[in-house]
Amino acid sequence: MTNRFLGVRRAVLLASSVAMLGLLAGCGDGGSEGTASAPPSESGTTAPTTVTTTPSDSGTAGGVPTDAVSNSLTPSAPPSPVGGTRCHTSELSASVGRNDPGAGQENFPVVLTNRSSRTCTLYGYPGIAFVDASGKQLGPDPQRSATGPETVKLAPGRSAWAGMSFANPEVSGAATATPAALVVTPPDEKDPLKVAWKSGKVPVSGNESSVRLIPFSPGTGA
Repeated sequence: MTNRFLGVRRAVLLASSVAMLGLLAGCGDGGSEGTASAPPSESGTTAPTTVTTTPSDSGTAGGVPTDAVSNSLTPSAPPSPVGGTRCHTSELSASVGRNDPGAGQENFPVVLTNRSSRTCTLYGYPGIAFVDASGKQLGPDPQRSATGPETVKLAPGRSAWAGMSFANPEVSGAATATPAALVVTPPDEKDPLKVAWKSGKVPVSGNESSVRLIPFSPGTGA
């Protein structure tokens, strides 16, 4: 009798276990109501991603060359004015220094002084001409030496000189005249300055009548 009940009990337990397994399998079904499942992915698509772009060592920032970014953000410097430091006639005064004769030559420093309140520069040779009382030029145009010019910086009140020389007429035998003034034009300027001439006769024609110039140097030539 005991063995019979044990067999029936095992059969009941086995049937209950099978039924329970079926119930648990039904609760895990993705098609049952009341359960949540991950949405299906469509073929060929991926979930969106967040991209953070930083400048790289290859010279780009966000796909744009860094030099282009720099050029678009940094304004270029304005061009420098041309000739902005040159001394103008209106800023200068002219004078003729003391004669320093030698070897049949008369040698005078032609001096320009900065009378303005700014620092300016001279470069090259002055334009010069002896003139009579009516302003007519006496003698030929001057000749320039082969000496290379230098830029002379003139602070307010400072001077530069250019050498002017010509043969002594008594030695050369050149025809002479006595000028009323020496007209001096600063380098690269059109307006001249006039200096009264008080040093006697100058050659105007014939042998050795040319006036020679050397370029400006700092100082007064004294």
